[in-house]
Amino acid sequence: MDKASTPSDAVPAGPVIPNRELIIQLVHTFYADVRSDKVLGPTFDAVIEDRWSPHLARMVEFWSTVMLGTRSFKGNVFGKHMAIAGVTPEHFTRWLTYWFLRTSELCRPGAAAVLQKAALGIAKMLYRGYFGAAADFEEIVFEARKAARVRVNAASPISEIHP
Repeated sequence: MDKASTPSDAVPAGPVIPNRELIIQLVHTFYADVRSDKVLGPTFDAVIEDRWSPHLARMVEFWSTVMLGTRSFKGNVFGKHMAIAGVTPEHFTRWLTYWFLRTSELCRPGAAAVLQKAALGIAKMLYRGYFGAAADFEEIVFEARKAARVRVNAASPISEIHP
């Protein structure tokens, strides 16, 4: 296909690893959704309290380490999360929905797929830690993907996904 027949705004579908600027945008947009969610918001606020700015910076370093190999994040992700009381399967559905939604909106399809795969691995590990098995995890992933797809395709407000 020659250059004249390729739309100038076409986004390549291949796997493109995000850069730091995209990770910053993704983390901040995603956590704005998390904070405004009626289930996730109170859970996160109870743990993070007034330390959102450092938490966001830490999450940028976490995702930069995961996706870019920066090794700028040091910490015990599993231990920190296992100390949080009251986590339910619904927390996972909502968290993954927002992640799928934002990665789909902000990233090229290949990069979104890579970010989603990484998040699924983390979520699966944490789900096992909380609930001892992955029995419901596939249903959670199905529901989260479906809700994110509805939001992306219909431009529905997030509140319509998770009332």
